[in-house]
Amino acid sequence: MKLVTYELDGRTGVGALHSDGSIADLTELGSVIAIVSDPQTRAQAERLAADPARRLSAAPRLRAPFTPRSFICIGLNYMDHVRESNAQPPARPVVFAKFANALAHPGDTITWYADATQQVDWEAELGVMIGKPCYRVSKEEAMAYVGGYTCVNDVSARDIQLTDSAKQFTLGKTLDGFCPVGPCLVTTDEIHDPQNLGIRCLVNGKVVQNSNTREMIFDVATLVSYLSKFMTLMPGDLIATGTPPGVGMGMQPPVWLKDGDEVTVEIERIGALTNTCCVR
Repeated sequence: MKLVTYELDGRTGVGALHSDGSIADLTELGSVIAIVSDPQTRAQAERLAADPARRLSAAPRLRAPFTPRSFICIGLNYMDHVRESNAQPPARPVVFAKFANALAHPGDTITWYADATQQVDWEAELGVMIGKPCYRVSKEEAMAYVGGYTCVNDVSARDIQLTDSAKQFTLGKTLDGFCPVGPCLVTTDEIHDPQNLGIRCLVNGKVVQNSNTREMIFDVATLVSYLSKFMTLMPGDLIATGTPPGVGMGMQPPVWLKDGDEVTVEIERIGALTNTCCVR
């Protein structure tokens, strides 16, 4: 299933997105996290989604498919991106975090103030949602704990993250709205191999990133197993698995997002996540 959270006529609902763009209402079952994390609820959702009478009669506004409990991010996870960042390949996953204020929805405007940052960059990433509690699992077990996949834009203020004298890595990653997520969550039965998905980023319609998740240094199973060694992963935790080459920082000269830019993250079999930019 492709699960969504939507707004329509002043209310928030949950639904299943069909290939024709229509949405079957599943609101009575609870949140997307509740559907994915409970096998019985998920089975009920699959039955209800097939009922044509549940199709919404109007097009709603899509929200982020779920509100992450934690935003766990992985850096330098594509070899070509390591090279364009003038970095050394990591021996183990590079882990950092975003905070809840960074969440943005499909279609939201990503807004920042010029006196806070002037070097805002895009990063297309495959997002992995944890579907059940996970602690100290092996790589071979790890995929059983994944609930689904989504698109993430790990928007980054490079002048704060990298060149500020204090090296404020986390601060540069978690400005308000600097983590768009969506447009849907695709359950694992529809994506059997997350390591063979085309991933792109377009800025104003121009392709700036174009790769495949098979180029990851640490695959999804490795990341889930590694993180679970140190922390209990819970349903609704979001792992942003790193970005391929083509970020603005790596261009010569560097290119930064500016007022009015449109940024789209596209991942095969998931969909497209589009946001616009506003500088104040």
